[in-house]
Amino acid sequence: MKQIKVVQIGCGKMSKYIMKYIYDLGGSILGAVDISKELIGKDIGTVIECENKGIVINDISKLEEILNETKPDIAVITTMSFLNDVEENIRTCVRCGVNVITTSEECFYAENSNPTLFKELDILAKTNNVTVTGCGYQDVFWGNMITVLAGSTHNIKKIVGSSSYNVEDYGIALAEAHGAGLTLEEFEKNIASLDNISAEERDVIIKERKFAPSYMWNAAGWIADKMGLTPTRISQKCVPTTSDEDIHSETLNMDIKVGNATGMSAIATLETKEGIVIEAECIGKVYGPNDYDKNEWTIIGEPETTVTINKPDTVRLTCADIVNRIPDVINAKPGFIPTSKMNEATYKLKY
Repeated sequence: MKQIKVVQIGCGKMSKYIMKYIYDLGGSILGAVDISKELIGKDIGTVIECENKGIVINDISKLEEILNETKPDIAVITTMSFLNDVEENIRTCVRCGVNVITTSEECFYAENSNPTLFKELDILAKTNNVTVTGCGYQDVFWGNMITVLAGSTHNIKKIVGSSSYNVEDYGIALAEAHGAGLTLEEFEKNIASLDNISAEERDVIIKERKFAPSYMWNAAGWIADKMGLTPTRISQKCVPTTSDEDIHSETLNMDIKVGNATGMSAIATLETKEGIVIEAECIGKVYGPNDYDKNEWTIIGEPETTVTINKPDTVRLTCADIVNRIPDVINAKPGFIPTSKMNEATYKLKY
C-alpha cells in the first residue's frame, strides 16, 4: 500500500497526538496550517514535542496553495465544533480533490442538525469524488459501542447515555460553545434560551443553518441511523453546570467565579417510529480537582445492560479514532458520509 499523505488543518491540542499517531502508523504529513501567530512559522515537531519534521506551520490563508502543491490523500481538520465554522476549510479541501476527516462534533452526523449545508457539501464531495467524515471519541464510545450492545438485546425500549469531559482539553472554541465562564444570566440568554422554542420554530432555525446542536443531538441521530430507526421527534435542553468554589480556566485565561457557569449539561431526546427512545446527555465543563471523565450507557430492554467507563482518556481516544479511520475515509464512497454508514472502527498496526 502506498504511503498515506496528510495535511493537518489546526495545530492545537488535538493535533499533537493526531500527527504523532499518523507518523507512528507510517503516514506522512506534507503540510500544516493554523491561525495562531504563536504557531505559524514553527516546525510541527514543536507541537508533537519531538524532533523537527521539516514541515513548517503556515497561515491558514495558504491552505489551497499547500493542497494543490502537495496533493495529499486526506486533510485532518481539528479546529471548530460546528459545521458552519469548518465549512470553508471543507469546501477548499473538496474543491482541491482532497478527502476530509474532522473532529468537528457536529460533522459526526450533521444531517440532523444542518441538513441544508450537509446536502450542499455532500453534492460537492460527490462531484469531486472525495469523502468527508466527522468522527472521534463519539465514533466508538457514543456510537458503535452502543449499537454493538444493542445487537445482544431483545425488545429495546430506551437507550440512556451520559458522558462527561473537561472542556479545558479541547481548546477555546469548545469551551465557549459550552458557556464556560458566563454568568447564569448570560448562559440563559446566549445558550439555554435558544432551546425554549417549539419544534416548528426549531425546524425553521435548522433549515436556515442557525441551529447550535449539543453533541448528543448528533450522536442520537447517528445511533438511530446505525440501528435503522426512523426518528419522529428530537429535542434538547441545556442547563449550566456550576462549582461551589472558584475554578481557574487556562483555556479561557480567567477565574470562573462561584455561581457562574463552568460549562453545561445538554440532554438530547430522540423518539422513533419504532418506539425506541434515545436519551443522551453530555456534560462538558471546566473540571475541578475531583472531577474526571466518565461515559455510561444503559440499554433498557431484555436484558437491561449498563456499561460504565471511568476516566477514559477522551482526547487521545478521539485522536486514535481519527487516525485509525483515515484509510476507511479514503476508501469510502464519495460524499459526506457519516461513520454510521461504514464498518466499525478497527485497530491499525500500520497503514
